[in-house]
Amino acid sequence: MMRRERDEESSRAFYDLSALVLSLLRSPPMPISLPDQFPDSVHPLQHRYSPSTHITPSGFASLLLGISVALMLCGTVTFFIGFLLLPWVLALIMVFYVAGIVSAISMTGRSLLCYVLTPPSSSRNEISDWKLL
Repeated sequence: MMRRERDEESSRAFYDLSALVLSLLRSPPMPISLPDQFPDSVHPLQHRYSPSTHITPSGFASLLLGISVALMLCGTVTFFIGFLLLPWVLALIMVFYVAGIVSAISMTGRSLLCYVLTPPSSSRNEISDWKLL
């Protein structure tokens, strides 16, 4: 449950950042027509939305700086998680490797044991060449 809340917070932050960037980089502001929010009133309030269309160079530079810092922080967190999980992944690979070696040794031992414990048959001298391959 905590993980879901954390995921929702990070996706909400990413959505807000994307909306901010897109609203700042949009060239002409589009008029927004809102539906009547107050159906009881005779004259609904008219909201005029006129954002500033001019971005100063320092504002644009600080926007790009904020975006790059956010991406660096996300990359750092991802690297840290990978760095913490790397020993676990290597240990799991080693466990599977040892299990494979033990399995191969047991199969070899089983085949040798079955060969030794089988009673000798009288037709052992009559083994054809194709059975030896």
